[in-house]
Amino acid sequence: MSPVVTTERPFARPPADRAGLRPRRTRLFALSEVRWASMSLAAFALALALQLSGASAWAWGPVYAVCYLAGGWEPALEGLKALRAKSLDVDLLMIVAAIGAASIGQVMDGGLLIVIFATSGALEALATARTADSVRGLLDLAPPTATRLLPGGREEVVDTTDLRVGDVVLIRPGERVGADGRVLEGASEVDQATITGEPLPVAKQAGDEVFAGTLNGTGALRVQVEREAADTVIARIVAMVEEASATKAPTQLFIEKIEQRYSVGVVVATLAIFVLPLAFGADLTGSLLRAMTFMIVASPCAVVLATMPPLLSAMANAGRHGVLVKSAVVMERLGQVDAVALDKTGTLTEGTPRLTDIRPLAGSDLDEVALLALAAAAEHPSEHPLARAVVDAARERGLSLAAAEDFTSTPGQGVTATVQGRKVAVGSPARLLDTGAGPRVAAAQAAAADLEGKGHTAVLVSVDGQPAGMLAIADRLRPDAVATITSLTALIGSAPVLLTGDNPRAAARLADQVGVIDVRAGLLPQDKVAAVREMEQAGRRVLVVGDGVNDAPALAAAHTGIAMGRAGSDLALETADAVIVRDELATIPAAISLSRQARRLVVQNLAIAATFITVLVIWDLVGHLPLPLGVAGHEGSTVIVGLNGLRLLREAAWRRATQGAAR
Repeated sequence: MSPVVTTERPFARPPADRAGLRPRRTRLFALSEVRWASMSLAAFALALALQLSGASAWAWGPVYAVCYLAGGWEPALEGLKALRAKSLDVDLLMIVAAIGAASIGQVMDGGLLIVIFATSGALEALATARTADSVRGLLDLAPPTATRLLPGGREEVVDTTDLRVGDVVLIRPGERVGADGRVLEGASEVDQATITGEPLPVAKQAGDEVFAGTLNGTGALRVQVEREAADTVIARIVAMVEEASATKAPTQLFIEKIEQRYSVGVVVATLAIFVLPLAFGADLTGSLLRAMTFMIVASPCAVVLATMPPLLSAMANAGRHGVLVKSAVVMERLGQVDAVALDKTGTLTEGTPRLTDIRPLAGSDLDEVALLALAAAAEHPSEHPLARAVVDAARERGLSLAAAEDFTSTPGQGVTATVQGRKVAVGSPARLLDTGAGPRVAAAQAAAADLEGKGHTAVLVSVDGQPAGMLAIADRLRPDAVATITSLTALIGSAPVLLTGDNPRAAARLADQVGVIDVRAGLLPQDKVAAVREMEQAGRRVLVVGDGVNDAPALAAAHTGIAMGRAGSDLALETADAVIVRDELATIPAAISLSRQARRLVVQNLAIAATFITVLVIWDLVGHLPLPLGVAGHEGSTVIVGLNGLRLLREAAWRRATQGAAR
């Protein structure tokens, strides 16, 4: 347990600090995309207000022009670059459609289209920048300097980047480990949650491996470096996140998948409708009017709005219920998942050790209350997570703790103190019982084996040199974990997979509790990525749910990643596609079900929009479609699909999603 009393509390840190990240976040308006989109939105709002108030067109017209220029110049430039590369994308078509709308008096419609595209681009740029910030911040996990030991016992402080394989470094109490290596001398407990996700510090002694960026407890360690800075596990996590983000298949909304052919078709058809009649003697004005009418009724404005309102409404509804979905693309992709991989610590569990069982031994003359009171009094000066669990349990029961005298602790073994004249030792059964014998020792060993076999951490309480009882400590399961696993299994047609860096015993115990069959324990971050890619190679679209730095590469590599918001590391929160703000697991299947509702509405809207476009285009081609009627039909279809998509804003939509997920 915890070795010595120190003023610093190396293990009692808030989650973000415990993750070791010092965020260096890009400021919102540091991005040009955000500045231009904000200017465009502000100009649009002002121009619309002036227009609706009845002001002269000379008042609101120039303001709309600012909206068009601020929000449209970047998409137009990108569209022209694509055109030079012999590719026609929807950005350029949207700009042309917006200008075309303005040219026939529909200035507000064109401005709205510009604002939608500018805002979408700004959000994408911000998400990319914030992810890059968190990847850079991950490098702060490893300390900038380390204490290298020289021959003769001398010490020198060097940059961790200057450490070489074979160097020996001194890790003092409370320091972060500066390099991956192996312990030569000393004993301590190291919090390596950032690497493995284990909820409790791991005892380290000679021969054990330690990782750069992990937090040493209160014992001193001499560590021989086995990997250079560029090859540490932390460095590899950074590389994996960047690689997964860069190589992840680009995703698009459903309608964007056909944008190339559609854009080319509209442009070619518009030109043909304008040029061909001229070739057969038609007048210029009539041909231009027919071509302009065609471009307006065939433009993808209604199609874009057919897609966006359902997804944006679903995003807003999910946000009200604690699920922050970062983009419409993510909202659409959530409904496509057919496999789920879950982290253990901090995801299915609360990530905080709790006292789960108290077992006094026969002959100790102590009941549960007395045993807990003695153990908590002895542990009270300690800062170790197990000690905190014991003390918290005593306080929850309203026990008053006696003063502890002569408090001492030994790394990896436990604490001793004098409580009310009795010598109390609390710590590892394996260490405290290794020299004892007798019936009570045998009973204590049997109780420890039973508890550890069930995945608990066993803590022995010894009074006056004799085993008095056993305490069991474990990470507590989230209340909604079992129901969530059941809902996900029914929703996607297969049970989720458990991917954890925790030990196999603890993982198996939790899997039995929640009903997970496929359990993969003891995984490092690269192992989690490998597991995700294995499932994706089998044709699965994998949703990964996690909370820690060690989950970030898998979150980036997955089809969709969801992070737990309250205890999640900055890197996990920025890398993930969505965040469960209140750590309510039950919202995950509900969000998937809501996404599927949105996808169904998108299909409905696309059918409505396609019907309007087809009818109006045929009318324009084979008859004479008056321009005002074409505009009215085009705008009417936009209104219909927009209102249809807004249905998902209602509370009833979330209730249906929750009920659908529970079936």
